[in-house]
Amino acid sequence: MEVSRVRALRGPNLWSRRTSIEAIVSCTGVERAIDAMEGFETRLRARFPELDLLRPMNNEQSYSLAHALSCAALSLQSQAGCPVSFSRSSLTVEEGVYQVIVEYSEEDVGRLAFDLAQDLCRAAIDDTPFDLAGALARLRELNEDVRLGPSTGAIVQAAVSRAIPYRRLTHGSLVQFGWGSRQRRIQAAETDCTSAIAESIAQDKDLTKMLLNAAGVPVPDGRSVTTAEEAWEVAQEIGGAVVVKPRDGNQGKGVAVNLQGRDQVVAAFEVASTICSEVIVERYFPGHDFRLLVVGDKLVAAARRDPPQVIGDGQLSIAELVQAINADPARGEGHGTSLTKIRIHDDIAVATMAKQGYDASSIPAKGVLVALRNNANLSTGGTATDITDHVHPELAAVAVAAAQMVGLDICGIDLVSESVFQPLDQQGGCIVEVNAAPGLRMHLSPSFGKGRAVGEAIIANMFPEGENGRIPVVAIAGTNGKTTTTRLIAHILAGSGLRVGMTNSDGVYVNGRCIDTGDCSGPRSARNVLMHPDVDAGVFETARGGILREGLGFDRCNVAVVTNVGMGDHLGLNYISTVEDLAIVKRVIVENVAPDGTAVLNAADPFVAAMAENCPGAVTFFASDRSHPILATHRAQGRRVVFVEDGFIVLAEGGNEQRFALTDIPLTNGGTIAFQVENAMAAVAAGWALGVDTAVLRAGLASFVSDASTAPGRFNVFSYRGATLIADYGHNPDAILALVGAVDGMPAKRRSVVISGAGDRRDIDIRRQTEILGEAFDDVILYEDMCQRGRADGEVLALLQQGLANAGRTTHIQEIRGEFRAIDTALERLNEGDLCLVLIDQVGAALEHIAKKVAQG
Repeated sequence: MEVSRVRALRGPNLWSRRTSIEAIVSCTGVERAIDAMEGFETRLRARFPELDLLRPMNNEQSYSLAHALSCAALSLQSQAGCPVSFSRSSLTVEEGVYQVIVEYSEEDVGRLAFDLAQDLCRAAIDDTPFDLAGALARLRELNEDVRLGPSTGAIVQAAVSRAIPYRRLTHGSLVQFGWGSRQRRIQAAETDCTSAIAESIAQDKDLTKMLLNAAGVPVPDGRSVTTAEEAWEVAQEIGGAVVVKPRDGNQGKGVAVNLQGRDQVVAAFEVASTICSEVIVERYFPGHDFRLLVVGDKLVAAARRDPPQVIGDGQLSIAELVQAINADPARGEGHGTSLTKIRIHDDIAVATMAKQGYDASSIPAKGVLVALRNNANLSTGGTATDITDHVHPELAAVAVAAAQMVGLDICGIDLVSESVFQPLDQQGGCIVEVNAAPGLRMHLSPSFGKGRAVGEAIIANMFPEGENGRIPVVAIAGTNGKTTTTRLIAHILAGSGLRVGMTNSDGVYVNGRCIDTGDCSGPRSARNVLMHPDVDAGVFETARGGILREGLGFDRCNVAVVTNVGMGDHLGLNYISTVEDLAIVKRVIVENVAPDGTAVLNAADPFVAAMAENCPGAVTFFASDRSHPILATHRAQGRRVVFVEDGFIVLAEGGNEQRFALTDIPLTNGGTIAFQVENAMAAVAAGWALGVDTAVLRAGLASFVSDASTAPGRFNVFSYRGATLIADYGHNPDAILALVGAVDGMPAKRRSVVISGAGDRRDIDIRRQTEILGEAFDDVILYEDMCQRGRADGEVLALLQQGLANAGRTTHIQEIRGEFRAIDTALERLNEGDLCLVLIDQVGAALEHIAKKVAQG
C-alpha cells in the first residue's frame, strides 16, 4: 500500500458536504481484495476491536485495503471523541489506485488519524504490535488542543442551528460569523461590540467598584494596596473578615476570602502580588458565591458556585479523595471540559487546609467536609448549580445595570449573598466583580440543574430574528463562458448599488478595485472575499481545479450558474477522465444551492440540464431556442425560463415576460455572437433570481462592454491597419467552435488564426482544435511557449500539425517559437479587410503587447 497524496477538502466537495481528508492510495494485487490476505481482518480487529469495518453495499463484493484504511481513519477519530460519520474509498481509472475520503471535524486531527490508520493497517499486514491506547491518547490530546472550547463551541453551534455561516480565523477562539458586510466576530465570549474600554474597566476592580457604587449597585468597601503592611492596615480599618485579590486578575487566581488575622492577610497578599503589583483588600461578605450572566439587556443564566471540597470517609486521605474526584471524565485541565481538576498542592489550597487542621495526607473522619479553597471559581475546581429560574427580578435588574454601567454586552457578574430569592438590599449582599469574556461552562453544563442556552442568547443578541449574516452569493461553473458571465453578473449587481466582491481567472475584485491578480477562481479567493467587510454580494467563478483540490469556499450559494459542459476540458487530469466525470464536478455548486436559491442551467447542454435533479432549490433554464423540449416543459409548468425570440432575450415565467433587445446588449454585437448571447442569458437569469429590478438588469446589459479592460481575453476586438483583430483565451474544442461561429458572421477578405495548445490536455483535444480551425481559416500560425506543461519540445506543435493534416481551407501553416513573435508574424501578414483571431495564452502580457502594436499602427 502506497499513499501518494493527502489533502484537505475544507468545504462542500465532490464527495459530500462535509470537510474531509482525501488521499490517493495505491494497492498491490492482493491488497485489492482483503479476503485474499489471509488473516488480515482478524489481525486488524485484534489490534482495534472497536473498528467499524463497513462492508460494501454489495455483500458479495470484496473490499480493498484502501477501504479498510478509510474505515480505520474514521473509527480512530470516532473513538477519540470526534463527531464524524462519513468515509469511503473509490476506485479510479488506474488499476489498483483508489481515492480514499475520510470526514474530519478538525483538520489536524483528521490528518493524524489518517497517518495512524496507515500504521494500524501496516501492523496488521506485518503482524506487528500497534499501540491503540497511545494512538487514541494522541488523537484526544490533539483534538483537545485544536478544537473550540466549550464557550466558543456553544456559540458556534448556536449559529449553525440558525444556518449562520462561520469560519475560524485562527487556531484559537477568534471566529467570524456571516459574510462580507454582514459579518460579526467573536473571541470566546467577547464580540466585536465588546468595548475595549469596558473590558479595561472590568479588569480594574477598583475602578469597577467606583462606577458600580455611583450607579447605586452595592459593592464591598475596601481599597488597593501595594505592600503587605498596607494590606494589614486596610484589614484593620475594615474591622472584620476580608478578601484579598489582585486588582487585575481573572479565573480566581490569587483570590483568598474570609481572612482574619495578620498572618493570613500577609500570606494572601504575597500570593496576590505575584499576579498584579496592586492588590485589593475589601470586606468579606458571608454567603454563597453566584455568577449571573448578562447578554445585552437580559439576564440569561445564573449559577451558584461552590468551592472545591471533599467529604471524608475515614479511610482515604484528602489527596486520595481528590484523586478520585479528578478521575471524573468531566474534569480536565484548563477549560476544555465542563469541570476543571482540583489542585491541592498550591499555596492557597495548602493554607486553606491548614486553617482547618489538615494537609494533603490527612484522613478526614467519615462525613467531615473539608474545603480545599474558599473561592468557588470553576477554573480552580469548583462546581456549579443552575439557579436561573430563582433569580428575583429586582436582583436581575441590578445585574443588568452593573453590566451596562461598565459597558459590556456580554458580562459575568460575581455576586455574594445568602440567596437570589430576594433583592440585595433585603439581605446585605453585594456585587464583588464584573467580568468581560465570562466563561460559559457553568451555564452550559452545570454540575447540578439544567444547562442554559447561553450560546443561543449570544447569537440572538448578535443576529436578531430573521438575520443570518449572509450576503448574496453567486457561483459560476462551466467549460466556457465562466469568466465573462461572472464579470457581467458582478456588473449588474454593482449597478443595483451593491458593493460586489468578484473572483475569476484574472484576479479578485472588491467594489471594482483589483486586490489580487492571477487565476483566483478557487476556494481560497472566495473565502477571502467573504471575509472582506466592504462586500455586499459575492460573485465567484468556480473552476473544477479548486473544487477537486479543496472543495467550495462557501457552504451554499444563492445562485449557481452552469454555462455548459460540452466536450469538456482538462480531461485526464486528477482522475476526471470523461465528460460525465467532469459534469459531476461542476454539479457540486448546484448541489449546494440554498433551499430558497436557484440554479441557472443551460437547457441545450444535456449534461447541464440533468443537474436540475440535484438542485435543492428552484431551477431556471436558458437556451436560445424557445422550443427546446426541456425549456418548453419547464415553462409549461409555470417555472422560469430564458430564451431568444425575434432579436430579444426573453425572461418568462408563466404568462409574464420581460424582453431585452439584443441590439441594446453590446456584448452580443447585436446578437451575432452566439456564445455571448448565451453568457448574457445566464447572467440576466442570475440577476432575475436575486430579485434585481428589471431597469437595473437592462442598464447593466447595456453598459457592459467586453473589451480588454472589462473582460480581458474574452473576445476582445481591435482594429489594426484596417484589419479586424480578435484576442481570446479559447483553449478547448468547444471554445474554438464557438469562436469560429462568431467570426463566421464577420466580413473578412482573408482569415488567419494564431494558436498554441496547452500541454496538459489530451492529445485528441489538442488535435481537435486545429481540425476545427483548418476548416475556417486561410492562415494558421502555430506557436510553442517555454512552458509545455510536461510535454517535450515540439510535441504540442506536432499534435496541432496532425489536426491540420486534412484541413479543408487552410493554405498557409507556419510554426513560430514564442507567443509574441507569433502575434507579430500574424500582424505583418494582415492587409486591410482581413481578420485575425489570436488565441492568447499569457492573457495580460499578450493583450498589452497587442495594444502596443495597435497604438503603433
